[in-house]
Amino acid sequence: MNRSSFYDPEINRSFGMMASHYGVGVLPARPKRPKDKANVECGVRFAQSCILGRLRNQTFFSLDEANAAIREAVERINTHVMRRLDQCRRDLFEAMERPALAVLPAEEYEFAEWRLARVSTDYHVEFERYFYSVPHSLIREQVDVRATSRTIEIFFKGKRVAAHQRRYGGARFGTDPDHMPSSHRRYAEWSPERFRRWARSIGPQTEGLVIAILASRPHPEQGFRTCLGVLKLYQAIDTAQAEAVSTRALEIGGLNCKSISALIKSHKASRHTAESAAVGEHANLRGPGYFH
Repeated sequence: MNRSSFYDPEINRSFGMMASHYGVGVLPARPKRPKDKANVECGVRFAQSCILGRLRNQTFFSLDEANAAIREAVERINTHVMRRLDQCRRDLFEAMERPALAVLPAEEYEFAEWRLARVSTDYHVEFERYFYSVPHSLIREQVDVRATSRTIEIFFKGKRVAAHQRRYGGARFGTDPDHMPSSHRRYAEWSPERFRRWARSIGPQTEGLVIAILASRPHPEQGFRTCLGVLKLYQAIDTAQAEAVSTRALEIGGLNCKSISALIKSHKASRHTAESAAVGEHANLRGPGYFH
C-alpha cells in the first residue's frame, strides 16, 4: 500500500492491478491496528499453532518432505469437526464459500511493476540501468513505466506512448527510430552542434573528444548524457587541463564519464607531484641555510 488510511487508502498499483484482474476487492487494514483484521489475525495464529507448532520438533531433509508434512497438517485442520458448529472447515467452505467464488480469468495474471520516471533530454527513460525511448515531444515530462518480465511499456496521462522488449543484457539503449528523428529540432538547444560549439570554446582536443563520443553511439542523441557529464567535470578544471585530459581520452578510447573522471584525477595528481618536485629542487638550490 502506498498510503495507509482507514477512510481513503492508496493501494500499491501492482497489487491493485492483480486484484482488478481477478475481480477482487481490496480493503486495506491500517498498520498496527489488529482490530481492523481480527478474523485474519486469529486464523494466522491458529495456523501457526496447528502447523508450525506440531512440526517444530521434526527434521526435514528436503523441501518436498516438508511440504508433504504441511499438507498433512492442513488436511487435519480442514477435516477437524468444530464442536460449536458441529461441522468441519471443508464442509463450511463447500456450503458457503465455493458457490460464491467466481471463475478464474481465461488468461493468467502477469505481474507488472509500476514506476514513475522523468524523460531525459535524449528522450529515453531509465529502468534497471537500461534506457528505453519515448516520443521526443515528451522530453522532461513525467511518465509511468510498466515493466513485466518481457516488456517495458511507457504511459503518459494514461495513454501508452511506447512499448519495448525488456533488456537484460547487450546494448543499454532500446531505441525506436520513430521516436528520435535526426531532423527534429523542437528542442534544438540539445543538439550535436551545440555540444560541438561548447567543446570548440575549450579547444580542438575537447571538440574532437565530443565528436568521438557522439560518433560512438548508434544515434548521436544517446551521447548527450555523456557530453553533459563531461561538461560538468570540465567546469572544475582550467582549459589547459581539459585539453590534456581530452587528448589522453582520445588516445586510450576513454569515451565515457568514468574514464574522463579518472583521467582528471590522474592529471591533477601528476601535476601536484611535479610542482612538489620543482619546489624541492628550488629549495635545494638555495642551500640548507637559506631562510625567508
